[in-house]
Amino acid sequence: MEHATFTDRPVEGPLLKLLVEERQKALSAREWKFRLAGHGYAIKEDGPRQVVTWLTNGSELGVLPVSFH
Repeated sequence: MEHATFTDRPVEGPLLKLLVEERQKALSAREWKFRLAGHGYAIKEDGPRQVVTWLTNGSELGVLPVSFH
């Protein structure tokens, strides 16, 4: 089964706010990804881009801004 791809759409709104808040709380990128998993999200590395996905089914939600790299 193939999932819809929105890899060109940036992450915005409440999701971006959650990502920023969790990144500020985390001491490392690894801890940040672990914290996101607790909210049901994952980060997929797609070349130079980082794509936010749903942890449960892998659906892509959007691309992280460059400032997260």
